[in-house]
Amino acid sequence: MRGKRLGKTDVEITEVGFGGGPLGGLFQEVAEDTAAEALEAAWAGGVRYFDTAPHYGIGQSERRVGAFLRTLPRDTFTFSTKVGRLLVPQDPAGGLDGAFKVPATHRRVWDFTRDGIRRSVEDSLGRTGLDRIDVLYLHDAEDHFEDALREGFPALAELRAEGVVGAVGAGMHDDAKLSTLVRETDTDVVMLSGRWTLLEQRARTGLLPLCAARGVSVVAASVFNSGVLAAPQPPADASYDYAPATPGLLQRVRRIAEVCEAHGVNLPQAAMAFPLRHPAVAGIVLGMRTAAEVRTNLSGFGVDVPDALWPDLRAAGLILDL
Repeated sequence: MRGKRLGKTDVEITEVGFGGGPLGGLFQEVAEDTAAEALEAAWAGGVRYFDTAPHYGIGQSERRVGAFLRTLPRDTFTFSTKVGRLLVPQDPAGGLDGAFKVPATHRRVWDFTRDGIRRSVEDSLGRTGLDRIDVLYLHDAEDHFEDALREGFPALAELRAEGVVGAVGAGMHDDAKLSTLVRETDTDVVMLSGRWTLLEQRARTGLLPLCAARGVSVVAASVFNSGVLAAPQPPADASYDYAPATPGLLQRVRRIAEVCEAHGVNLPQAAMAFPLRHPAVAGIVLGMRTAAEVRTNLSGFGVDVPDALWPDLRAAGLILDL
């Protein structure tokens, strides 16, 4: 699998990264051995970039990803995590952690201050057992953007200058706020969630050309838009951005699927290939919970998607041009 450098740094990621959200029990419990097998399958398939966050299962994903990566030589993989939420112990009282099906042993506290970010990094290193973080992102800062921009990013830049982390940036779905970050800071990379996909191309005229001009790398996350693009034909109960897909959206997805099939590829294969067509995009991150999911996705990613697919989708009014 090909690797690409992030911005002007020496940090390199593979074109497919392993997204650790599902290993935190997102929407359903994931057993320890199931998580380990998924990580092993990703490694066997050539994935060398692994992404997680404290938010995912209040630390469970970080612990699981770290347990796997500790078995490997440290210079053979790239590891990223995120800051912005501190985990504070609490009495779980037998409950579960909302969308993450883990005991609610901790609560999240937003904190983009210098001290909060340094504490979050220390906590993440403790949970993972790793000696360093390769890529560090400000996480989900849409509603705390000024704090993240004015306090959070300088703290990340300081950690980068100290050599504690190799590359810094932010992960959000708001492409306009990411554009502000790119214009006003010397960020290395942005992780754009769900806004540069077969269904969502609004970053095409703002964020992506800006990143290309400033030498900032883009990592595309949620390329299946939380599920509606994950199967060759979307089921009636498919999810779009973590909510039920509307009938009109499902009809559009089915039209995209028909054009893909006419070119000998399926919907998820095209969905994985599309983001990487833009020169600013260094890789995609796929959230995966089982070895079977990993093997299916990596097999699909390896399919040669014909160039003729894209103009046909544009001619049908289903995607925008680059």
